[in-house]
Amino acid sequence: MRLRLLVSSCLYAAVCLGSAAHAADATRPNIILIFSDDYGIPGVGSYGSRYATPNLDALAKGGIRFEHCFSMPLCGPSRAVTLSGRYPFRNGVVSNGHGTAYKPGDSPSIAKLLQQSGYATAVAGKWRQLQYFDTVEDSKAWGFDEFIVWGFGDEGKGERYWQPSYNKNGTFLTNVDDKYGPDLLHEFVVDFIRKNQKGPFFVYYPTPLVHGPIMHTPDSPNKDGKGDQHYAENVAYLDKLVGKLVAELEQQGLRKNTLIVFTGDNGSVGGEERLTMANGRRLIGQKGTMKEGGSRVPLIVNWPGVTPAGKVLPDLVDFSDFYVTFAEVAGARLPEGLKLDGRSFAPQIRGEKGQPREFAFVQLHDEWYARNQQWKLTQAGDLFSMKDAPFDEIAVAKDSPDAAAKAARTQLQAALDELNPAGGKTAVKGEKSKKKAKKKAKAAA
Repeated sequence: MRLRLLVSSCLYAAVCLGSAAHAADATRPNIILIFSDDYGIPGVGSYGSRYATPNLDALAKGGIRFEHCFSMPLCGPSRAVTLSGRYPFRNGVVSNGHGTAYKPGDSPSIAKLLQQSGYATAVAGKWRQLQYFDTVEDSKAWGFDEFIVWGFGDEGKGERYWQPSYNKNGTFLTNVDDKYGPDLLHEFVVDFIRKNQKGPFFVYYPTPLVHGPIMHTPDSPNKDGKGDQHYAENVAYLDKLVGKLVAELEQQGLRKNTLIVFTGDNGSVGGEERLTMANGRRLIGQKGTMKEGGSRVPLIVNWPGVTPAGKVLPDLVDFSDFYVTFAEVAGARLPEGLKLDGRSFAPQIRGEKGQPREFAFVQLHDEWYARNQQWKLTQAGDLFSMKDAPFDEIAVAKDSPDAAAKAARTQLQAALDELNPAGGKTAVKGEKSKKKAKKKAKAAA
């Protein structure tokens, strides 16, 4: 049977009606989306990491850990999909160099949607590879009441960590030479939460940790340490800040009515084997690649008293799902006449079976694939068995007589045909293949 697109107008209508009914008999939760940077599943203890992450593991133990969550392979496309609920070929951000393709006037961001539904909203962290903003007016166009962001710099000065160049509500911070950027972000989030205790509030928290350059943290015993030492310290500090945030919510009496979602914007950086290991094995692919390790990221969801504690779900999730999920949880009305790509996992958050998506979609430049639980099909027609994923992808010949492989090829091709990525915003269509051709010609010359 031909796969249908994951979300249709009818489904959205049902989501809205269901959301309204749910909002009528329950307090709408505060929502905090923590977006770690360059942080795939090798970075989280409960996913088999070599690094200790007790606070993240505690969130997973008290909530749901999704095994199959897929970002885009680079941060710009991932962030645009999250904010818009639309795949790269719809919002135009098909790579890091095309962030201006998605403008707040094109479609309301998830922050704008929640803001219009009565949520106080804020962004704290990395705003990069997307359309630049530096004023309160720009921020409100995206749907944020307050902001503190890094990503464009104060006339090229400063960094994301030490001597941070952060724009806070339209003014670059000064006297921060001895400050650690992630601590400033944490302080901003805490202050925003305290000012909006009566709720509901939404915090988009794209921390710069643990993106390179890997530097020492305030807890580092040695500023000049190198290699694994500082990387491990960065992971530990990210985990520490998550723990401090949870403790603050508990202190303010807000924990029970706050949904915390933790994920990473793309897979881990490659290079050294230690960065791409989980359960003692190296993932295939890394950030920036169309292999499993480029997009397989952690997803931990915790809402005390609502999410079933300690549940591990194999359900497929991709980054377009955050938009419709948060809208349903918040009882927000989805925009009319706008094609969205997400499938809400709000039922799973409440411990119900829900309607898990049939496939996840990943795109970078002019390459893409659809992936279900067992198979992956690329835009070039290459089929892979994913039975040993995320550690290997096994190529399947086009003339393979295997019945399961044939069925998977038919189903996933139907899904890609219906999505029709080539018919979307294709400003960079053929860009990657052209670069490869030029490189090959240069090498030949």
